[in-house]
Amino acid sequence: MKRLFFLLIPAFILASCGGKQDAKSTDAKKADSGKVGKVTPVAVTEVQPVVFNADVEIQAAITGDEVVNAVSRSPQGGTVQQVLVQVGQTVHKGQVLATLDANVVEEQIRGLQPQIDLQKALYEKQKSLWAQNIGTEVQLMSAKTAYESALSQKTSLQAQRALYNIVSPIDGVVDMAAIKVGDQAGGLSNPGFQIVNMSKMKAVATLGENYLGKVKEGNPVTLVFPGTGDSIKTKLSYVSQSVNGLSRAFEVQVKLGGNKQLHPNMSCIMKISNYTNPSALLVPVAVIQNTPNGSVIYLADNGRAKAAVVKTGQTSDGMVEILSGLNAGDQVVTTGFEDLSDGDAVSIQK
Repeated sequence: MKRLFFLLIPAFILASCGGKQDAKSTDAKKADSGKVGKVTPVAVTEVQPVVFNADVEIQAAITGDEVVNAVSRSPQGGTVQQVLVQVGQTVHKGQVLATLDANVVEEQIRGLQPQIDLQKALYEKQKSLWAQNIGTEVQLMSAKTAYESALSQKTSLQAQRALYNIVSPIDGVVDMAAIKVGDQAGGLSNPGFQIVNMSKMKAVATLGENYLGKVKEGNPVTLVFPGTGDSIKTKLSYVSQSVNGLSRAFEVQVKLGGNKQLHPNMSCIMKISNYTNPSALLVPVAVIQNTPNGSVIYLADNGRAKAAVVKTGQTSDGMVEILSGLNAGDQVVTTGFEDLSDGDAVSIQK
C-alpha cells in the first residue's frame, strides 16, 4: 500500500509541470498571434521629382537708396528763425527748408550798400567824362575797379548769408525734421532734416557670416509684406564682401526703384533662393526620425512598413530634400509612422 503511494507522487508532479508548460506555450502562441494580427492604419504620399528652391529667410527693412541729411552749412551755426517744410512734404534740390539767424552778415550787407552806390556813381561819372575826352584812362579804370570791388564784397557776403539757409541736397521727401524755431542748429553733428529719394527705394537686411559665399548677387528674392499680404519678386542687387567686426554679419540689398506702396522703415520678410534642384524628392520634415543608424523614414511596401535610412539635403517651407535612400514612386508614411517598426503590417487610409 505504501509503495503505491510513492509511485503516484512523481506522476502527479510530472502532470502538474506539463500542465504549466502547456499553459505558457498557449499564452505565448496567443501573444504571437495577437502581434501578427496588429495592423496600423497610415496615410501615405507618393513622392515624385519636383523643382525645389531652398530659401534663406530673414527680416528686412525698406529704406531709400538715397538718404541724406540736410544741415546748416554755416560754421558758426545759429538760431532757427523759420522752418519752411514738414515731414512727408516733397522737396526739390536746392529748396530752402529752414533759415537761421544771420543778423551779423545781413548788417554787413546793408552797411556795404552805401559804398556800392557811391562807387557806382563815381564810376558812371568818370565814364561820362571819359566820353567827353575829359580825364585820364587811369581815373576811369580806378573808378571801375573800386565799383567792382564793392560788388564783389557784397557777393561774398551774400554767399555767407546763404550758408545760414538749410537747403535740400536732393529731390525727395522730408522723412525727418529734427529742429524747430528757436533751436540752435549748425554743423554735421546736428542734422536738421533727413531727405529720402522715393524714386530709389531698397530693401536691406543682414546675414550671419556663415552665409558668406552662400548668397550671391542675382539670386532670386521674394519680399513678403505681412502687414498688407503683398509680395514682390525680384533679384538680389548687392552682397557685402566684408563682415562687421561687432555683429559678425554682412549686408544684402535689393533695389526696388520707385513704388508708391513702399515707405521708409517698412518691415518685410526677405526670402533669398540660393539653391535649386530641378528634380528633387521631397518629404515633410516631420516624418524624419533621427536614430543611431541615421535619418529614417517609413515606407508602405506591400502592406508592410519598411524603414529606409535616407540622406537629407536642403530644407525649406517645411519640406526636406532627400538625396539618397528614396526613389520616385515610393509611398512615404506621413501619418501613423510614430508607432511603426520595420516589417509591421499597415493599412493605407484613403
